[in-house]
Amino acid sequence: MDRNGIAAELFRLRDKDYALLQAKLLPTVSADRIIGVRTPALRSFAKVLYQDRDVDAFLSCLPHPYFDEDQLHAFVISLEKDFDRCIAAVSAFLPFIDNWATCDQLSPKAFKKEPEKLLPSIQVWLRSERTYTVRFAIGMLMQHFLDERFDTRYLDAVAGIRSEEYYVNTMIAWFFATALAKQYDRALPYLEGRRLADRVHNKAIQKSLESFRIPDAHKARLRSLRIRS
Repeated sequence: MDRNGIAAELFRLRDKDYALLQAKLLPTVSADRIIGVRTPALRSFAKVLYQDRDVDAFLSCLPHPYFDEDQLHAFVISLEKDFDRCIAAVSAFLPFIDNWATCDQLSPKAFKKEPEKLLPSIQVWLRSERTYTVRFAIGMLMQHFLDERFDTRYLDAVAGIRSEEYYVNTMIAWFFATALAKQYDRALPYLEGRRLADRVHNKAIQKSLESFRIPDAHKARLRSLRIRS
């Protein structure tokens, strides 16, 4: 299916009310770029495209004019099983991501199978000046390296980030809230030592207090660590 055919199918799947809702949730995306295709329909379409021998033409045609095409692109890449093909596709796509939704929807299957191979790229992405490249890198550390592959060096890497970008800082807070749920004793010193920017510190605590995965005793300690203005 060529680019025109893909766009035509997206418009066929359009939900105008959903487009209006998305426009409110995506302040970094112009409303005229949002077609309004719901996520289940995009995922189903991505599975069809992934089997299309011409899908590489769509993936290489960047930037896409529509947000929904970016979402579709993320879902197609996420289906790729070959690590090398996947990392190349992700690296090519990241500079064109301009919103939190596409960034967070990009969750490649290939990375789940071989996460250790991902670390060199994560280190590069963390140093990027692009908001959503950094956000994606933090998300990959959160997704793949807070369980059996955990190491405090990942906490160090994220704690060392200083940014004025809202969507970077919210991901840092989310990362540490998840770390507190999974590696409480190792993550707590970063809050006790105020290793994060003040607003990120408080946001991490807020997210932790909202989590069902953190016991009440731990929440009580976290409440006491809030930074008062």
